[in-house]
Amino acid sequence: MEAVVQKWGNSLGIRIPNFIVREFSLKNGSLVNINENGNEIVIKPIKKSRLSEMLDKINGQDLHQESDWDKPAGREIW
Repeated sequence: MEAVVQKWGNSLGIRIPNFIVREFSLKNGSLVNINENGNEIVIKPIKKSRLSEMLDKINGQDLHQESDWDKPAGREIW
C-alpha cells in the first residue's frame, strides 16, 4: 500500500488507512512502537494490558512472603 509522507508541524506524518485502524483497534492517541529494520520502517501497536489480564498471569512463583523492615523509626506509623 502506498502512502504520502506529509509535513505535520515540525515533523512528518503518514495517515493510516481506516481499514488498518479498524483491524488493529487504533484510536486517536493510541500508542505505537516505531522501529527500523534494515531499510524498512515497522509500526506496531502497543496493547495496554488490563489489570484482570495481568492478575491472571500471576502464579505461585510470583507470590512472595511479607517483608519486615524492623520497628518504626521517628514519626513513622505502622
